[in-house]
Formats: sequence, C-alpha cells, structure tokens
Amino acid sequence: MRFVDEAKILIRSGRGGHGCTSFRREKYVPRGGPDGGDGGKGGDVIFRACGKLLTLYDFRHKRVYEAENGRPGEGAMRYGRAGDDLVVDVPVGTLLFGVDEDEGRTLIADLVHDGDEVVIARGGRGGKGNTHFKSSTMRAPRFSQPGEDGQEKYLHLELKVLADVGLLGLPNAGKSTFISAISAARPRIAAYPFTTINPNLGVLQDDLDHRMVVADIPGLIEGAHTGYGLGHRFLKHVERSKFLVHLLSVEEVSPEDPAAGFVLLNEELARFDPQLAGKEQIRVVNKIDLVSMEDLEALRRTFADAGIEVHFMSALTGTGVGGVVQEMWSRHLAGLERDGTLGEKDADTPGQ
Repeated sequence: MRFVDEAKILIRSGRGGHGCTSFRREKYVPRGGPDGGDGGKGGDVIFRACGKLLTLYDFRHKRVYEAENGRPGEGAMRYGRAGDDLVVDVPVGTLLFGVDEDEGRTLIADLVHDGDEVVIARGGRGGKGNTHFKSSTMRAPRFSQPGEDGQEKYLHLELKVLADVGLLGLPNAGKSTFISAISAARPRIAAYPFTTINPNLGVLQDDLDHRMVVADIPGLIEGAHTGYGLGHRFLKHVERSKFLVHLLSVEEVSPEDPAAGFVLLNEELARFDPQLAGKEQIRVVNKIDLVSMEDLEALRRTFADAGIEVHFMSALTGTGVGGVVQEMWSRHLAGLERDGTLGEKDADTPGQ
C-alpha cells in the first residue's frame, strides 16, 4: 500500500424524509382527520480517528461519501425511519479542511486522539406530516412539509503523523538503518540517496510499557524549503514531535568546520518553519565504522573544542546506538513528566 497523506473528497449528509399527507379512512369513522406522519431525519457524516489506519490511501479511490436519506412519513401517524449516520474512519493525526469555491481551505477539525469524532455534515430535518397543520380554521390540511436537504461539502484531508521523535538528516545519513536497528520498522535501505521516499514509523517500548514513536522522513537537501528534493513534502510529519534526532554521516563532516552539516539542515528548517527549527535536537554523527579510531578521536576533540554536544555511533554495527537511544528515552520521559502524563513511580525509572 502506498503512503498517501493528502486527499480531496466530497461528502453529503442525508436528506430528510418528506412528511406525509394522509387522512383516516376507516369504516364507521366518517370524515377522518389528518394522520400523516413525519419524515425521518437524514443521516449525519461523522469522521472518526482510528489508530489502525496509517495512510489516506483509500480516499484516493473513493471520492464521494454519502449518508443515508431519511424515509418519508406514512399514514396512520407512522413516522419515517431516520437515515443511518455515515462514520468515516481516518488515521489519527488527520486534519480536516473545508474547501470553498476558490479552493481556499478552512480548518474544521484536527483528530489527534484515537476515537476522536466530529460531525462534519448534519442530516436534513424530516418534514412534518399534515397532522401538524390542522387548526380550528383548517380541519383537513391537504399538504405536508418536505424534508430538508442534507449538507454537501468538499473536504481536504491532510495527515500529519503523530510521532514523539523526528529523524532528520541529509540523504544517505543512515536514518533508515538506525530506525530498523532500534525498532521493528523495516524501511528500504540501500547505499544511495533518496532510498526513503515515504515516512517510516518505528515504535520503541520500555519495561514499564512507555511507548516512543519515531518518524523517519526522506532526507533533506539544500534548497528543500523551496520544494527542491523530496523531504520538504514530509516535514509536516515531524511538526508534532517533541524533539528531533539530527543525523549526519561522518563522511559529511569537515574537520575545518565540523558543524557545517548540522547548520545546513537547520537553516533549511528555519526557512520552512521556524518553530520546527527551534525544537530540541540530539545531534548524532553516524557511520563511524568508516573511519579509523585515530580520526574518530580527532573528530571528538574537534566537536568538543567547538562546544558542540554530539553522539557518535554506527547504526550498521550497533556501536554507540545504545547511548543515543538512552538519550532519546531520557528526553521523552522528561517530556512526559513535564506534561503530567508520567506517574511519580515511573518518573525515576530509566527507559530501555
């Protein structure tokens, strides 16, 4: 299944059923009065966040969603059945935008929790039967009320993955290898740029059942904020993350200016979204298996002299990976504690 994070659809709520025009027709009851029943209400269109869905792929194949119409009323005061509501499941993290005639968008809802629901289009009200229009001056009303039309709306759906940690880096920095080493995620991995063309999610869990979701997006390149390359399309998937893990291949580190690789990507982030660039970062130099111990020690001293805190690892061999993961858990649990979602008993227990 392809990863799809945007879709445009048309929704229609149900039309209300018409009221009934009817009169009692029974033996021994001359000139029976009006007994037309009301029409049923049309069904609503409801969107619900579902944790089992990961993509908006299905919305590329089905573009129109309609709730059921209400049934018309009948004689003998029989009311029409209400139309069934239509519940549309979308991935957690989906934003729903209304689309106007000029293609302008207005945010209607942001479904960020599993089970969140929102009524997007309400069904039309059922029409009243002719019994409602009887009066002292109108004994036999020969009319009833039609049901109201349902609502019709164009919606733009946009998915922003809900991840605790975002992985960023230049192409071929080793992000996919790292996420496959620390989780059950199995992204495509190869020794050439742009191996990752879709976001990948990895889930880590500690002994106390705390979960940490890590998102790996395609590598960014210089000019990404203008749309150059692939990664800019997926930056929205790390906008909700609490902090970022910034990977840089040791091959991209210049002894003369060791921070240049990190600065390059941070400048792209700042041009795309200053708030994203302002998130906390864990800086990591990856692929240290490609350099000698002497060169690696010199690199450590260079970063230390520049006052830059950097973790060194090889996602391929596993060297240093545990330290990076431990730092990730430390920040994640600290964030949970700040948010008040970590119990006092759990707060002093380190993650795995």
